[in-house]
Amino acid sequence: MTEKVALIGSGNWGSAVAKIIGRNVQNFDHFKKEVKMWVYEEQVDGMNLTDIINTKHENVKYLPGIKLPENVVACPDLIKTCEDATMLVFVVPHQFVSGICKQLKGKISANCKAISLIKGVDVNEDGFRLITDMIQDALGIRSCVLSGANIANEVAEEQFCETTIGYRNQADGQLFKEIFNTPFFRVNIVKDVVGVELCGALKNIIAIGGGLVDGLKLGDNTKAAIIRIGLYEMRKFSQMFYKDVKDETFFESCGVADLITTCAGGRNRKVAEAHVTTGKSFDQLEKEMLNGQKLQGTSTAKDMFNILSKRNLCHEFPLMTAIYKICYEDLPPIRIVEDI
Repeated sequence: MTEKVALIGSGNWGSAVAKIIGRNVQNFDHFKKEVKMWVYEEQVDGMNLTDIINTKHENVKYLPGIKLPENVVACPDLIKTCEDATMLVFVVPHQFVSGICKQLKGKISANCKAISLIKGVDVNEDGFRLITDMIQDALGIRSCVLSGANIANEVAEEQFCETTIGYRNQADGQLFKEIFNTPFFRVNIVKDVVGVELCGALKNIIAIGGGLVDGLKLGDNTKAAIIRIGLYEMRKFSQMFYKDVKDETFFESCGVADLITTCAGGRNRKVAEAHVTTGKSFDQLEKEMLNGQKLQGTSTAKDMFNILSKRNLCHEFPLMTAIYKICYEDLPPIRIVEDI
């Protein structure tokens, strides 16, 4: 069977993986060479972004300076992007997944499978749902997840790193590994979708903590303590709500490695540091610093706090609770070390 890959999303990370996938599908006979990439249409210098990508082969707004393979074709129509695909790669902010799935329902191939590169969870009154579960339930297809220590610009520049794919069906995991694995982007696959996915969501909260430490100029020992406590709370939360999450997953790239890299770099750390040094709100800094991208750490902190507070569990997660209160209740940033 010949597989056809479609990308849903074209931001900074979406464009970086488009470069990898566009190249990799050309190395195998069982993949069609064209890779469509859904782009939310917007104007850049008076031109449609899709037209710029398809002529310059570069996403000049979200990944400037990086050439995309010519077989990656930007498309502003979600249905046309996905209608003949057998492998869907979701790489959009988590708040858009539900709406996208509603549009795709009944419009995709029956033998389609998906992978989520989205670091977040969907929260409702009953608690939270994993993005992979949302995709599976809405579209009736299996979904893997990819997460790791993968800052998009470094991946696009082909600096060596690792990533983790969590699968339920091993054949799916192996197939998705083929479109992502390269000598500079090393993929490991594990049978733990939930563990990989929760690591990707929860580490963004801890990265806010890493940025607060930098803004407070508290040094490497303090940041190391925040990372250790953060990893402990991530594992505790994951295994409290999902008994099958494996300890080993936290030692994969999606776990401790991603936590380290997001506490050292990345948008959540950067904005949290600026919150301390400027006194500006996270909302204001998001608008000023992120070029239209979303700050995931603050929203995930709010989601987790709502889940924990409803269950009277905040006292068991002092670091996540302190980070939430600094983001949303004007708690002084120094309390990140005083309250844990």
